[in-house]
Amino acid sequence: MKDLRDFIKVLRDRGELTMIDTPVDPVLEITEIADRVSKAGGPALLFTRPKGHRVPIFINQFGSDARMCLALRTDSYESLASRIEQLASPNLPDTAWQKLKALSKLKDLAALQPRTVKDGACQEVVLTGDQVDLGVLPVLTCWPLDGGPYITLPLVFTKHPLTGRRNMGMYRLQVYDARTTGMHWHLHKDAAEHFRDSRGKLEVAVAIGTDPALTYAATAPVPGVVDEVAFAGFLRGEAIDMVQCRTVDLQVPSHAEFVLEGYVDATERRLEGPFGDHTGYYSLADSYPVLHLTAITHRREPVYSTTIVGQPPMEDTYLGRATERLFLPLLRLTLPELVDMDLPKEGAFHNCALVSVRKRYPMHARKVMHALWGAGQMQFCKCIVVLEEDVDVHDYAQVAWRVFNNVDWRRDVLVADGPLDALDHSSPQPFWGAKIGIDATRKGPAEGHNREWPGDVVMSQEVKDRIDGLWPELGLGSLNAKASPAFTTAPAQED
Repeated sequence: MKDLRDFIKVLRDRGELTMIDTPVDPVLEITEIADRVSKAGGPALLFTRPKGHRVPIFINQFGSDARMCLALRTDSYESLASRIEQLASPNLPDTAWQKLKALSKLKDLAALQPRTVKDGACQEVVLTGDQVDLGVLPVLTCWPLDGGPYITLPLVFTKHPLTGRRNMGMYRLQVYDARTTGMHWHLHKDAAEHFRDSRGKLEVAVAIGTDPALTYAATAPVPGVVDEVAFAGFLRGEAIDMVQCRTVDLQVPSHAEFVLEGYVDATERRLEGPFGDHTGYYSLADSYPVLHLTAITHRREPVYSTTIVGQPPMEDTYLGRATERLFLPLLRLTLPELVDMDLPKEGAFHNCALVSVRKRYPMHARKVMHALWGAGQMQFCKCIVVLEEDVDVHDYAQVAWRVFNNVDWRRDVLVADGPLDALDHSSPQPFWGAKIGIDATRKGPAEGHNREWPGDVVMSQEVKDRIDGLWPELGLGSLNAKASPAFTTAPAQED
């Protein structure tokens, strides 16, 4: 599987794609259809006859765990997370054999670095000058109060004007007219830093419709020193071919369906928004840079790849879940006590984190809160709940039970100011506000709890096993509820 077309074919062969030949309007109608299908856990959709356009529209490609894993070339999130954990392991080899294995791993990684090719399918058609017209793309107007049509699944390429380091991110583009769009990069994003440091014109290239592993990599919170394109090569097990753009000094994936080339000027801003966003609320209109197009290139008979966001669950739920699973091993590099993590879709993934930890000393939960708030994009998390290692953080009923019963609201709650995502509408001012940390772990005298902490009410494993054997004779059939864990005594921390 080398590109988006291969992915579409694989989905069709596996019964994961529905082709819709009925003419449907990209203005609101496709959103309504895709929203219903996404919330029902339905297939990817290929609209072959969008009204007013000749280019098919592909949407909901990531809309299930199965498709997400297929996109990432893995049979499960856990399997890929294990690969990432091995890659990130800081253990140094101490034997000749281990050193040879380490060298082999480095050689394999070097082979996955992006490679430059002379030409690519993304430039089969080249439009420059007066030919440039965004009308060739069937861009969706997603929600009734949106400021206009938006390109929602773009891979935006920039490079730092001083260091030359490449960045690939995903920032929505509001289409203003045939040759200009908004550039919605936030204050905290790498591309915004490139823009600030340019102090003039910054060249930009936008790829649309790429290998799904590359598309995912544009959304992934990889450390700043990691090239997102190289990370995509690691995910798919094969290097990404990059081709030089025609009018800007940037490289783009040679297999992309569309490429937009242009620049943003540090002296120019324009009102962008509103936009129905992944938080489930409209992000409000604000002033953002403007992308001026100098070229559009595309494949012959291209496919336009897009997504919609709004009230969860939607397609981005699965992108968020992949990130939750894949980046847990990286968080454990600095937080080895971290057992598991859940980023609820209802919190738009960056607003809430439920974590379980191996608690070893007083105030350990608060140490974890502060460490997470200092870890990359976790800085935007508005609510962190810390639980014991035996709590299943993916079972929200169990989490609620622990929080509602274990927390003393004066002792166990931390409220602190810090950075917030630019999309946050709740804080009195933009970009920063209050966050809450909730310590739902067991407490002992060392943390000011001098009363005895009770054990959980559960049956002994011996009785459970005996009743399991007896159950078929009781005539109760499927009423056998999920067994609760055997009773274990977990003493309160005293250190």
